[in-house]
Amino acid sequence: MSERARARGLLDALRERRADIRVGVDPRLLEREQELRRALNAKDQQWRSLLAGAHEESSAVRVRGELDETLEKLRQVQGEIRSGSPRYAQLTQPESISLRVLQQQLDPGSVLLEYWLGSERSFLWAITQDSAKSYVLPAAARIERQARQYFTALNARPASQAKAVADEAETRRVARDLSATLLGPVAASLHGLRLIVVGHGALQYVPFAALPVPQAATDQPAALLSEHEIVSLPSASVLTALRAPARTGRDAGKVIAVMADPVFSLDDPRVTLPRETRLAARNDVQRSAAETGLRDLRRLRFSRNEADTIAALVPPSQRFQAVDFRASRATALSPELGEYRILHFATHGVIDSTRPELSGLVFSAVDAEGRPQDPLLRLHEIFNLSLRADLVVLSACQTALGRDIKGEGLIGLTRGFMYTGTPRVIATLWNVDDRATAELMKRFYEGLLNRAEAPAAALREAQLAMVRDGRWAAPYYWAGFVLQGDWN
Repeated sequence: MSERARARGLLDALRERRADIRVGVDPRLLEREQELRRALNAKDQQWRSLLAGAHEESSAVRVRGELDETLEKLRQVQGEIRSGSPRYAQLTQPESISLRVLQQQLDPGSVLLEYWLGSERSFLWAITQDSAKSYVLPAAARIERQARQYFTALNARPASQAKAVADEAETRRVARDLSATLLGPVAASLHGLRLIVVGHGALQYVPFAALPVPQAATDQPAALLSEHEIVSLPSASVLTALRAPARTGRDAGKVIAVMADPVFSLDDPRVTLPRETRLAARNDVQRSAAETGLRDLRRLRFSRNEADTIAALVPPSQRFQAVDFRASRATALSPELGEYRILHFATHGVIDSTRPELSGLVFSAVDAEGRPQDPLLRLHEIFNLSLRADLVVLSACQTALGRDIKGEGLIGLTRGFMYTGTPRVIATLWNVDDRATAELMKRFYEGLLNRAEAPAAALREAQLAMVRDGRWAAPYYWAGFVLQGDWN
């Protein structure tokens, strides 16, 4: 029952993607879908413009209603596409994974920990290749209170030295309590195993990597990470769907495509227009920024170092690097990205928890001539990307977050890239530090590309290296990065 209540839409979407349900559909219906996508983007820009400035409530109500209406029309057309698709008609409802099939997906060194939070009591199932155990946990209210306290304590930038000492003591107390609640009952059987976590409710926001080992002599941050690889899944059933044979023929020939350090405003020194041209263009750019609600975005200076460091690990013929003006929405939508096994996006992320389809990644807001352009690659567009990537790295803020929908879990950017068939995504749980992120990614890719480590292992080693480096030891700098999907 726990599996039947998770990620149902994602499971359906993965089957639809493999079946290519748009084959044989009325072209007029497909064109209507594209028209509505364009209209949705325009309404989204209008809505963000209102939110970014002074506005009358009546105008906000009207535009919000038009935005919701357009989104609902798009959903209805997509429903018509399914009902009119010969291939969709042949699909059967996906079955939730059985215990036997799940155990076949696990290797001897892994344990799957699936949580379910209930009003009176909660549950933890610990599944290995040859065992299945069930544990009763406290009610959701207690667990979610602990989880929120833990999340709040970790994602705050470290303060002054005196305050940091007090904050660290409180963070350790909160972490120790949460670890005892979530892992205490099963701690004795976890030794040396990879932890595959299927969270529920507020637990989807918990970076398990920073938890201490329950009942251990030390409560040092990252103690759990020092003993375990840690991976997240939206559901156990999604694992089999991500590993399905449909990936045959998907193998991309080149190694990595990196997009980083976009240009967000005319004030950026990379905009080298004559003064008169710059002044004339400023109003257009400011208006465009207001229309997207993305004004005053801070340049991610260290993302350029991040991109250069990653690119240097790969021969020129095997890499694609788009920075500055070239780090644009148009580049992100281009078929060229489908040629690469790894996609790395180092930019700002925007999360819309009300309409998750309008969450997105932010790219250059102006081109080399100073002309404004839509910088936002939205989730509903990510769904339509034709990718063959084995790994997507979202080196941006809060990219692992989204709207928690009953029966689905978090609907956000990670889910969008999984829909394209990408089996694993690295994303973030909070506003990560620019410089620390560049350092973490340098160490991650050295493990991934130089030492041929699996993504989960490379991320773990990079995070442990950050802990050992006194500058970045605080969990704020490294624990926000999580790997979701297939760990192999």
